[in-house]
Amino acid sequence: MKKSMLSDPFEKARENIGYGNMDDQGDPVTMLLRLKDVRKTAHNWKTFQSGATPGRIVVPSEVNIRDVRQIPFEVDPPEHTDYRKLVEPWFKRPLEKEYQAKLTQQINDIIDEVLQLDSVEVVEEFSLKLQSRALTLLLNVPYEEAKTWIDWGTHVFRSEGVALDGDKANILYDYIDEQIERADKAPSDDLYSVLLAAEVNGKKMTKEEVKGVMILTFAGGRDTVINAVTNSIAYFAEHPESLQRLKDEPEITGNAVEEFIRYFSPLTHMGRVVTEDTQVCEHAAKANSRVSLCWASANRDPKTFENPNDIVLDRKINPHVGFGFSHHNCLGATHARQILNILISTLANKVQSIDIVECQENVETLGEFKRKVGYDSIRVQFHPR
Repeated sequence: MKKSMLSDPFEKARENIGYGNMDDQGDPVTMLLRLKDVRKTAHNWKTFQSGATPGRIVVPSEVNIRDVRQIPFEVDPPEHTDYRKLVEPWFKRPLEKEYQAKLTQQINDIIDEVLQLDSVEVVEEFSLKLQSRALTLLLNVPYEEAKTWIDWGTHVFRSEGVALDGDKANILYDYIDEQIERADKAPSDDLYSVLLAAEVNGKKMTKEEVKGVMILTFAGGRDTVINAVTNSIAYFAEHPESLQRLKDEPEITGNAVEEFIRYFSPLTHMGRVVTEDTQVCEHAAKANSRVSLCWASANRDPKTFENPNDIVLDRKINPHVGFGFSHHNCLGATHARQILNILISTLANKVQSIDIVECQENVETLGEFKRKVGYDSIRVQFHPR
């Protein structure tokens, strides 16, 4: 199997029973593996809630490292609808031409940088930089802030060999607290200031609510964007003909973005807490237990996707759940799509080929399953056109 390929460890369990089991710090999780079950469960917020104890719907659970509720991620309707209505216009800004022009310049700059190097370690020296620099646009803060975020490393909540690290998480929380206080004293046109001035149902947002939005913004789009970018570059390294095709057929770039998100599924799964005794996949689920919506498995479901284990750049029918589903569809999806769209277009126009020098895979252990998410490190050589 090529280095850039991601296997489907859920195939047998998805076909035979539709679910899997894993232990998460003593709080078990039933993983839903079929697309129809994932979509149905994601839509049923009354039985499968997001507004549980802060951090509990995340897998691995973050209940031991935070008590701030991420908004609107950990809120259910009708409150979720109110928060979403407030923040959604801000997160749609990547559709604006000025935003896209700035993002295009950032991506052109970083590709020009690596084309001058003998080799580059993609995770730390390319994907993390790209993600952090692009985040300055999403937050509307000075470009220089990216250096602070790059210095944190790739993982916000983890240290090497440690699933969750409260001390490392506090670096992010303390930083956000400082930025909220700064914006409170000297408002500007950044996201912190906009949220502090905002009202939900006639009440000004509290600083804790603002912090909840900001934690989600930082954490939700970090590892996922890094994984998507890194996996895309690894794929192009082993499929130079795809780079050429995208140069020759730029009209399929949007399809390619959706296909990469489906195939790579940068976030494996997300949890829900069961509110009442019920069944999932003909399997009993007790109240206050946890299930997870396994996006990565659902996106390989052969009942929906023809040739699910192949990347089909111009796939026409692609109802993937790589950005979630239903009312909790990823807020940052527009930003992520623009990053990948511009990145792919720029690579196709500027890069002839990419060689993988060495790599170390990032493999998640999920109970009975082991899933390659991407890479802990991958060094490549970029060759210009």
